[in-house]
This record gives sequence, structure tokens and C-alpha cells, in this order.
Amino acid sequence: MTDSISAERPYGSWPSSISAQALVEGVVALSGLSTDGKRLYWLEGRPEEGGRTVLMTGEGGSAQALTPAPYNVRSRVHEYGGGAFRVNDGDAYFVNFADQNLYRVNGAPDRSAGDSVHQITHSGPEIRFADFTVDATRNRLLSVVERHHPDREPENCIGAVDLATGELTILAEGHDFYASPRLSPDGSRLAFVAWDHPNMPWDGTMLELAELTPTGELSQLHTIAGGARESVQQPLWQTDEALLFISDANGFWNLYRFDTSGIYCVLEDGADYAGPAWAFDARSYLLADAEHAIVRRHGSGGEELVLVNTRTTLATPLTDAGGARLSFATPTLLDGTLYYIASFRDRMPAIEQMPLSGGEPTTVLAAGGPELKPHDLATGTPLTFPTRDGQEAHAYFYQPANSACTAPAGERPPLLVLSHGGPTSATTASLSLAIQYYTSRGWAVLDVNYRGSSGYGRAYRAALNGRWGIVDVTDCEDGVRHLVRTGQVDGDRVAIRGGSAGGYTTLAALTTTHTFRAGASHYGIGDLAALARDTHKFESQYLNSLLGEEAALVERSPINHLDAFNCPVIFFQGSDDKVVPPNQSQAMAEALRAKGLPVAYLEFSGEGHGFRDAKNIIRTIESEYAFFCRVFGIEPADDLPELTIDNQDSLDAK
Repeated sequence: MTDSISAERPYGSWPSSISAQALVEGVVALSGLSTDGKRLYWLEGRPEEGGRTVLMTGEGGSAQALTPAPYNVRSRVHEYGGGAFRVNDGDAYFVNFADQNLYRVNGAPDRSAGDSVHQITHSGPEIRFADFTVDATRNRLLSVVERHHPDREPENCIGAVDLATGELTILAEGHDFYASPRLSPDGSRLAFVAWDHPNMPWDGTMLELAELTPTGELSQLHTIAGGARESVQQPLWQTDEALLFISDANGFWNLYRFDTSGIYCVLEDGADYAGPAWAFDARSYLLADAEHAIVRRHGSGGEELVLVNTRTTLATPLTDAGGARLSFATPTLLDGTLYYIASFRDRMPAIEQMPLSGGEPTTVLAAGGPELKPHDLATGTPLTFPTRDGQEAHAYFYQPANSACTAPAGERPPLLVLSHGGPTSATTASLSLAIQYYTSRGWAVLDVNYRGSSGYGRAYRAALNGRWGIVDVTDCEDGVRHLVRTGQVDGDRVAIRGGSAGGYTTLAALTTTHTFRAGASHYGIGDLAALARDTHKFESQYLNSLLGEEAALVERSPINHLDAFNCPVIFFQGSDDKVVPPNQSQAMAEALRAKGLPVAYLEFSGEGHGFRDAKNIIRTIESEYAFFCRVFGIEPADDLPELTIDNQDSLDAK
């Protein structure tokens, strides 16, 4: 920003100190915090290294990378992966993305560099692994295994990998999906989660329990909890005889216990203790001692960590819901100190530590990112607004924020509406540099948790069933109407953006409403029938519950309603996307191009479902912003790269 720029400038085009490069330079994505009882381990996603995920370890404030390039710690089971490593007694076992084989690396601080990574399995990428438990007594790794075939659907099972030979033995199969194999402390029993088509793991799963023979086979397998209409997840052994798990049997994901006396809910609570299991090993609680669990609780005021007595149904807050810390990922205990990955409204995520004996949290490692000035930050205000059918929906609303700029009196800002993916997922008010990129340029942002989102209980989550492409769209539109009615945004300058399932909501909104004047689809779904035919196994029957009837595959596909499109759209797509293949975006873009609407299409080689490479992330947000500015006649302060817009003459004529 220079002194020659006037402090008064129209909304939407403010010069900002948050550049597109600031979204990725020095930024890492923190996840998978874990411990072997001696050190911490975690993953760092690095956009500046092409999105490579690095396994890290640390103790006493130090941090050390365990997996040198080109190793990339990432599983492709269910395509979304997760659970790509496990640590035990100084060793870390991980999946390498390129070949999906298992490797071992020693995490000791005095390890020799360069030769510490050893390959365990030598199968091809058609065999994939995720979500591990170490069976030290039998020198093997228990794992979810996915076996791909050229002519039929992949098979999923529970397997055991011999750590000496790499040999794979199948232990349990027959269900469509498996997750969370967890071995009892004495090694005599194995618990795991299983489910079948057409359910997704948040619809209905089963908690299975089996005895282990001396040679390691399963016997006496039976179901102890769950079913077609109960979502069970995250089994964790409290003792050799007591198993904790999370279930939504009472309408919320609460903590339950199974022991010789049966099953009971540890604490009936109208709040979710977990989220939808899109990825493996999304841990939301841990054992503090023989009687207490530390649980991540998502209530109406925000997230907090709660100490739950598993015998007396007593809960003690450890943090302040709605305080500075908005979420707590993979809580971990080491030497009486609680560690977790925290997110915030006003700064980047960080690994924090907090003594259980009391005291304020302190930062162990921050995720990097630009220096942010408080007066230049927009914070998400929780918004509950009425819907046209007499219900309520939720969102976070961000007003423009830039201490160096003001808008002319009486002007209202343009609005960008965000529709999150999933659709069984949720957005939070955690700091998003992509949102700040817009708000610092004079845009308002509405980030919508439409019905179907998680975090509000099973009933709100199920409210989208049979009505995808309808209720999510009207909730986004009703949120805009609320802001326009209350005079907070310019109703003539409203754009909508979404990725994946959120991209479908975006495209559906552009074909069924006249509220939005421009749209951006990030690897979004245009043809539901093609998605049902082409997508991967994990989501191949997801549409059954979301749409409710086969006719909706045609009726609610945006590509079948091209005549209803009346505004410009920009598409972003990864060439290697297996969840929503490129032909979806290509067909939509070509159809709009042929219709004569302004359209832009950018495809990134080597990217999958979501962009990880820094240069592609930068290109995406700059192109999207340039596209919206072009549509709304806004003169951006940035020096943006050239963007090819087909049929742009119609924009010039406005």
C-alpha cells in the first residue's frame, strides 16, 4: 500500500496488505498430533513443497522432520485418507502417498540422518493402508486395508502387516467399510467399526468386538453397539474389560462405555463430542487416567475441552467455550501435560500445551503465516437466521475490515457467500486467510452452516436428507435475504463460492435462484448421475440419502438446467481428482460457454480433490477475485495475473 492511495475507496476494491502469496508463504497445516509417551509427533502440510505432508517430532521446544523429500505422509483409503501414521516406542509407521506402501522411521533424536526410513511393504498402489494399531506382542501393525481391482469395486477389510516381512494377513472382511481397529491393553481383544452401503459413517455404523487367538486370528466376533440408524465411532480401551466409544444414539455424539455390566451413556449431553468421520483417526477425546476422559465438546457457545468422570457423570470444563480458542484437534497427553492443535479467530493455528494441574496454555509451535494487525481482521459473528419454511439456519458473518480504508458514505459492500463441502461437514469462525483476503479488500463474507451441517446434533444433520440441492440452497439464499433486509450488504453484488459438495450447492443456487450474480465452483458437482457413476466407493451411494429418489439425479443436476443459468461462473479443477472427476467441471464449463455466458475454466495438473500446491492456491484465489471484480465492475487495487474469460464481451457491454 502506498501513500498515494486515498483512504476513501469503494467497497470491494480496497488495497490490502494480505496478498495471495501470504496465504501460503511460511504457512503449514498442522494435524495428527500424537505421542509415544516420550515425544510429540505431528504432520505438517507444506504448500511451498507442492503440498507435501511431513511427519515431525519434537520435545523440549525443538522440532525435527522425520520424513525427507520425496516422502509424503498421506493415505488414499476412501480417497480422503487420514490415519496415515502411528507411533510406538520411538518408531513411527507411515504411508507414503506415491506408492501407498508402509514405511518405518525411527523418531529418536540421536538417529542417523538419511538412512532412517525403511520400507515395510512392497505392494503396488492398488493396496492401500490407513488407521493403525501396533500389536507389539505379535510384531505386527493392524490396519484398515483397501484392495483395488480393475473391474469391480474396491474391497475394504482389517488386516495385519508383519513388521519383519511386510506380509499382509486379512483378519476381518465382509462389510463394505472398516475403521478404527483398536487392540485391548493386554492384546487379547480387538474392537473396530464397520458399516455397509448405502450408509455413510455418520448415518449408521457397528462397533464390533472379537477375541484374538494366541496366533493372532479373530474369533467370537460380535456386534456390541450401533446399527443402521446409530453412528458409532472412535473406540478406545479404558481397561482390558472396559471400552469407551462415541455414539449418537441419543441424538448427539456423546461418550459411552461398554464393560461387563453392559452399555451406558457416560454423560447425557445435548452437544456433539465428535464430528463426521470423513477421514480416519479424527480423535476427539483421550484418557486422562483410569477414570477420566478429556473430551472435545461442541456446544452452542463454541468448542471447549471437558474433563469427564466416566463413572460419576461429572464434567469439568478445562477451557472456555466461546473464548479465544475455537477448536481443539487431536488432544494428546504427555507427562501430565495436555497438548492439542488449537484454532483461533485472530491468529493462525498452533500446537499448545496446558498442564492438567492448572495454568494458562502456552504455544509450542505455530502454523506460520503473515503478521496480522488486529484492526485489519474481520471476525466471524455467529448468525442464526429464519428460513422460509419456519426453521432456523446458522452462519458466520464477516464485515469488511481494513484500517487504512473507508467506503463512501451510504455504500454497502458486495457479499461473497460460502457453501462448505461435505455436505455433511461444517464451517467454523477460525481464522481463514482466504476469507481475510476478501474482507480486507472491502467484501463482506457469509459462511453458511446450512441444514445438513454437523455440530448441531443428528436432527439438524439429517434435515438435508432427501433435500440436497433444495434446503442447502434456500438456506444460503435466506441468509443473503436477511443481510440485505437488515441493510448490511449490497443485494445487487452477491457472489457464491463452494468446493466439492459446496460447489454443487453453488451451481444449484445459480440454476434455481436469482439472488446470486456470479459463482465460483471449486471441483464442484454439475452432473449427479455422472457422479453416482464415476465417484469412488466411499461416496458411491451417498446420494441415496441426500437425494431420496433416483429421479432427483436428473432433476437436480445443474447441467440439466442450463437455460436457468443467467450469470457468469468460474471453474477450478484438479486433473487427478478421483472424488469429483474433471469431466464434471469440463462439461459444465463447455455448456455455459456454448450458451454464451461469461465463463472461465482453470485446471491444475497433478492436483486432486482440493489444492495443495502453493502456486495453484495463489492462482485460484487471485483468479476468483479478478473474475468477481470483472463481473461487478470493481477496479481491483491488486496487480492481478491475466485471466481468460470466454464470452467476456457480454461483460464489456454492461
